Amino acid sequence: MPSLSEINLWHREKRRWLWIAMQVRNSVIPVIWPRVLLCGSFGLVVAAARAAGWPVALPAETSVVPSLVLSLMLVFRTNTAYERFWEGRKQWGMLVNTVRNLARQIWVAIAEEEPPDRQTKIATLRLLIAFAIATKLHLRAEEVNAELRPLMPDAWWQKLKTMHNPPLEIAFWIGDYLQQQHERQCLNTYQLTAMFQLLDAMVNVLGACERILKTPIPLSYSIHLKQMLLIYCLSLPLQMVDTFGWWTALLTALISFTAFGIEEIGIQIENPFGYDTNDLPLDDICRTMQINIEDLITLAPCLRHWQGSTSLDPSPSLDPSPSEV
Repeated sequence: MPSLSEINLWHREKRRWLWIAMQVRNSVIPVIWPRVLLCGSFGLVVAAARAAGWPVALPAETSVVPSLVLSLMLVFRTNTAYERFWEGRKQWGMLVNTVRNLARQIWVAIAEEEPPDRQTKIATLRLLIAFAIATKLHLRAEEVNAELRPLMPDAWWQKLKTMHNPPLEIAFWIGDYLQQQHERQCLNTYQLTAMFQLLDAMVNVLGACERILKTPIPLSYSIHLKQMLLIYCLSLPLQMVDTFGWWTALLTALISFTAFGIEEIGIQIENPFGYDTNDLPLDDICRTMQINIEDLITLAPCLRHWQGSTSLDPSPSLDPSPSEV
């Protein structure tokens, strides 16, 4: 997730309208320029043929119905893609909040009866980070890598590499830990139920993201839209050449740039979990969760003195000392 300074920078850049409009690196121009160049070149050929006296022009009225149909198809394509993008962002926002809540409850509610209990609890909190990272890798169809290795024992990491759905296995390990703590009487039934509900919410996020990933725009629709775009853009010079002459090539390129750009934006955001510039910043989101969990681990899960003490001693006495009496 972006930091406060990055958000403030973004708000400042909103005022730099012209500077942003001239950006090429993060735009769709590097992807669509070959198609635009093709249509512009065809417009130049048509203009040259018209200048040579060839009857290549078409009535301008022939473009009215195709323009309306294509506009509706592009609007539907873009809206559908953005809905998928926003749904993915909401699911990852829910995952961030759920991980924070479950980590807080584990750290505070589970009693530590033996010295190793603290380390086991810390290992479980890091499994929450591992769940998020494993979900990111799973959605990107990537293998378990070294990014997960510091977050779990080596034997678990090796086991995870053999699993078809690594985040689901990590959720099983977290649930197994919670059940063990309940059986040790370190966690009561109500706390266990609340924590399992949060764990279920994490798995639900995984399922929702898989649904987005595995339900793409129907292939027939994508093919037909591309065919319509190509036919429309290549027919533009035939409709404009009588009116605009040699300017036909430039105008065809500009209109093609608009149409192909809208389609490409939809293509890039329909799968929001990849590496495109416009995809969700999953690496930053996972890094934010890791920072939050590591900060939580530095806090002592204990009651503070109601007199306002700021000591982080993990086992302060709740009995007032003689001086406090």
